[in-house]
Order: sequence, then structure tokens, then C-alpha cells
Amino acid sequence: QLQLVESGGGLVQPGGSLRLSCAASGFTLDYYAIGWFRQAPGKEREEVLCISSSGGSSNYADSVKGRFTISRDNAKNTVYLQMNSLKPEDTAVYYCAAVQDLYCPRGPYDYWGQGTQVTVSS
Repeated sequence: QLQLVESGGGLVQPGGSLRLSCAASGFTLDYYAIGWFRQAPGKEREEVLCISSSGGSSNYADSVKGRFTISRDNAKNTVYLQMNSLKPEDTAVYYCAAVQDLYCPRGPYDYWGQGTQVTVSS
């Protein structure tokens, strides 16, 4: 019933840009904090960015600072991840996750999407 669906992934050259979308169905995102995660081959899943219900963001990965931006459009019930200056090491499956909280959570998220593949290669 409650679903998150990621889209926008694909193959992009180094230095290029992609915008990922996380669309919610079965609930509205207005009162949820949303996190973007990624999992590269052979590595553990890591949280990249989180956006609170009020729109404030938190960055958890130094490697993406200045390159990735999280935003939300509550009217479209969608959260975005804008990725610029992409590097091969950004290659991963990207996931969004949600928790009904005012702030970015200290604990686990409750709902997860199935992920979208991002491949950065020449």
C-alpha cells in the first residue's frame, strides 16, 4: 500500500549530471523525512543525504558535498536527488527511504524503494 519508487537512473559519462526521483504512493510525504542511500558493488549501503519534513537537509557523505543536492516537492509527492559532476566511484544502486518524523532520523527508516541503477563510465 505504501510505496516508494525511484526513477531517473542510467548510464552517464564522468562529469555529467542526473536527477533521481523518489515518488510516493499510498501516503503523502509532507510529514516524512526522506533519505537517499546508495550501495556500490562490494560495499555496504551508505546514507548520502536526508531531507527533513520542513525541508532542511543533512549530508552524510563527504565525497558528494558540493555535487549532490536533495530537494522535495510536496505538491508532486516526490523527492529528488540532483547529482552533478558525477564520478565513476558514484556508480551504485540508489535507494530512497522514508520515516514519519519531523527530522532526519537517528534510527532506521520504515519504508524503502527498490532502487535505481546509476552507472558513471566513459
